Formats: sequence, C-alpha cells, structure tokens
Amino acid sequence: AYGLPVPGIVFSPARPHWNPNTILTLSLSKLGLPGVRTGIIVAREDIIRAYTNANTIVSLSCGNLGPALAGPLFANDQILQLSREQVTPFYRQRAHQTVDWFRNELGELPFHIHKPEGAIFLWLWFEGLPISSQELYQRLKQRGVLVVPGHNFFVGITEDWPHRHECIRVSYAGEPQRVKRGVELITEEVARAYREAQATI
Repeated sequence: AYGLPVPGIVFSPARPHWNPNTILTLSLSKLGLPGVRTGIIVAREDIIRAYTNANTIVSLSCGNLGPALAGPLFANDQILQLSREQVTPFYRQRAHQTVDWFRNELGELPFHIHKPEGAIFLWLWFEGLPISSQELYQRLKQRGVLVVPGHNFFVGITEDWPHRHECIRVSYAGEPQRVKRGVELITEEVARAYREAQATI
C-alpha cells in the first residue's frame, strides 16, 4: 500500500523486487483515492487470470471508477511522476514535522522514535512505560486520539517481553493541526503515566 513503485511513500533508497514468482499488490488509496477501493496486481498472467476469476465471483460487481481514473496515469507513466513529485515529498514533510512535534513535546520523557522510512505512521517506544500500550490507547481514546497499541505488532512472540507493551503506532496523515493536537494529548497522557508511577514509589 505504501511502497514502490507507487505510491512511493518510502524515504530511504529502495528498489522494487521482481521475479516470476512475485505478486506485487498496489492501491490507489494512498494516492488520495481511498473511496474508489481499487487494488492493482502485478504478477504472471496466469496468476492475474485466476485472481480475476475469483474476484468476479466474490465481488460480483467490481467498481470501475478507480480503473477509469488510474488507467491514463499508468498509460503515460504520470503515476510515477505523481508519486515522486507530490506524494512522497508530501508524506516525508508530514513525517518530519510530526517527529519534530514529538521531540519538542516529549522533551525529557524516556522515548524513542523509530526512523521514519516510509508509510504514514510513526512507531514510538516509551521505555519503561508504567502502563501498557493498551491502557494508554484506552486513555487516549477517551480524549479523542486514536493510536494502535504496540502489542498488536508482536504476533507470534509468546514470552511477555515488556517492550511489546511500551510502543504505539501513530498516524501523521491527518490534518496538521489535528495531528499536532494529538501529539500534545499523547504527551500529556504519557507524562501522566510516568508521574502517577513515581507518586506510588
């Protein structure tokens, strides 16, 4: 959904991988068209044929707005230009701005931000967070901020590794002032968690 060749929301050098066994799936949603519900598959012809047959049965009536909009963009490679010149710089700037907001707001709190290498999310680690990321999620939800608790991304790890409960995923794709306000509220709740833990010592 985020990678190469389109929409190209990748902030470090990368090349798309291809061999005859590769199935590459792309989406128009990150190009600003989530409502058209259009996915694109690049694969061997026999795989595409099988998928088309299955999709025709499962979906019954596939929308044609997405293909109608995207077809000309692919035909003249405008899709690549759009990705490189508009989409990637737009999200790169949003990522950097949100990282700056977090650094300014969180200050001396024990936090780390994974290097943003693409997509539309930041991964934050609050080292030694005294509450679980699920509890932080619940507190933030009460205040109108949605994040994804980190434990959801540690599938298959059976041991109770504390790190998995100290991380959250935060989207920076929203309207900048709303994202900034979200950063402020996240900071307030994280600071509160550390403060409450200190008060019980």
